[in-house]
Amino acid sequence: MDSSEASHILVSVFMLSLAFSVNALYAGLPSFIASFPIVLLTLGVGFVAHELSHRAVAKRFGCFAFYRAWVPGLMLALGLAVMTGGRFLFAAPGAVHIGGRHLTPRQSAMVSLAGPGMNLLVGLVFLMLTTSSTFLVRQVASVGAYINFFLAFFNLIPFPPLDGSKIINWNVGVWGAAIGVAAFFVYFVM
Repeated sequence: MDSSEASHILVSVFMLSLAFSVNALYAGLPSFIASFPIVLLTLGVGFVAHELSHRAVAKRFGCFAFYRAWVPGLMLALGLAVMTGGRFLFAAPGAVHIGGRHLTPRQSAMVSLAGPGMNLLVGLVFLMLTTSSTFLVRQVASVGAYINFFLAFFNLIPFPPLDGSKIINWNVGVWGAAIGVAAFFVYFVM
């Protein structure tokens, strides 16, 4: 990863963390100060894992791949969060750009599935940590599990340019299973 790509990832993580923390800001500055570092850490882990997973699978298929932030999407995410008091989040911070060779629909779906799949895995790790005997670990883990399950679910929505659109175009059954698992964790576990 070069410094330009790292900068794009860091800006995206910071802006998305602000968007995810807006509801705490509406609760007051002390609430925001307490929650923002937790969101920054847990979203950062999930976001970086998500994007690097896309990149790794694309490279495995012989492509070059790199992440670039999408500034209008970052501003939209933060603006909608502010306007709705943090009740509505639309996360379109950027994407992994892929080139060098044409991917088959299956390969494209595998690249797309890697990101939400990694969020589900990270969410499960955080979920296991919610049983810790330490209050702070439980608090961080709970936030981390929710954010990562949300990111998996959101990215599986089948509208371009989200990951779900490429997966459903390849195999409706795989897409249905993936979004079903993500929805289960977002709505029934968390």
